[in-house]
Amino acid sequence: MGYIIGFDVGGTNIVCGLLDGKGRLVGKAKRPTEAANGFGHVVGLMAACVDGLLAEHGIDRGQVDAVGAGIPGFVDPLRGVVRFAGNLSWTDRPLAEELAGRTGLPVYIDNDVRMYIYGEAMAGAGRGFGVVLGVTVGTGLAAALVDRGQLYRGGGFMAGEIGHIRMDGIRYECGCGMSGCLETVVSATGIARLAREKAASGTPTALTRFYGLEHLDRLTAADVSKAYDLGDAAAIEVMDEVGRLLGRGLSYATTLFSPDVIIVGGGAANAGERLLAPMRTELQSLVHPMYWKRLAIRQAELLDDAGVIGSALYAGRRAAGEAEG
Repeated sequence: MGYIIGFDVGGTNIVCGLLDGKGRLVGKAKRPTEAANGFGHVVGLMAACVDGLLAEHGIDRGQVDAVGAGIPGFVDPLRGVVRFAGNLSWTDRPLAEELAGRTGLPVYIDNDVRMYIYGEAMAGAGRGFGVVLGVTVGTGLAAALVDRGQLYRGGGFMAGEIGHIRMDGIRYECGCGMSGCLETVVSATGIARLAREKAASGTPTALTRFYGLEHLDRLTAADVSKAYDLGDAAAIEVMDEVGRLLGRGLSYATTLFSPDVIIVGGGAANAGERLLAPMRTELQSLVHPMYWKRLAIRQAELLDDAGVIGSALYAGRRAAGEAEG
């Protein structure tokens, strides 16, 4: 295998990485996405990232097997088209074709969460497991399944939107247009929302010490973790509620797909055991012991590099004919 390049494209930043023939990340670059300047501009930035990495490491273009990219939104990986990416204001954009034209390299694309979990499955916390179910708990909540090295995408390539399971007892409106979606609570934004509500209700809590009652809008999920570590009862209640709801959502996926391992990643997953402990308790209480006793639960290992590594490895396998479209 030659060199492969992977992209993790977000609404704010583009991160690209260079992997060597052994699948090791040997170089990385980051730059603002500048999505407001249009699709062509972003593709140009991505092509410049490729050129920059190759020049920095003295690598000839002919030594590169493929380029992969993870995109936030609905992606058709067979046609290489971004069907809809709200954060980028893209609809029906032929990203693979355009980037291939500018770089002279084969390009393969897919959804960013699938690429993140693919990276963890192949080179991170999922190594050695056959069926890997992964979730990212960040601004939103999404999932992906990798079955013995192959991604499961579902009809219309729309599988994995676990954050939009509607849950009894959740009353919040979701950005998707529905209400009661799991991700309105199980996400970094959801954690902060619950914390603000508790603080605003007059519940005695260390959460009000960070910014005062007049600036509760500044509270973040990281602040809740800090208050949790101080033994704050309100923060502990928030993490317990979010963890239990995540466990409930994962119980559905566990029974449907019978994974060997569940990997939890994304920014909010940095809460670690504060979130994972109640998640495990709830999940164990809701699934049959036959599932539970063979199930491993892991926190993501590759962190911010997972998407870059996953998209590169996926592109390399597609180029070699080893991975399904």
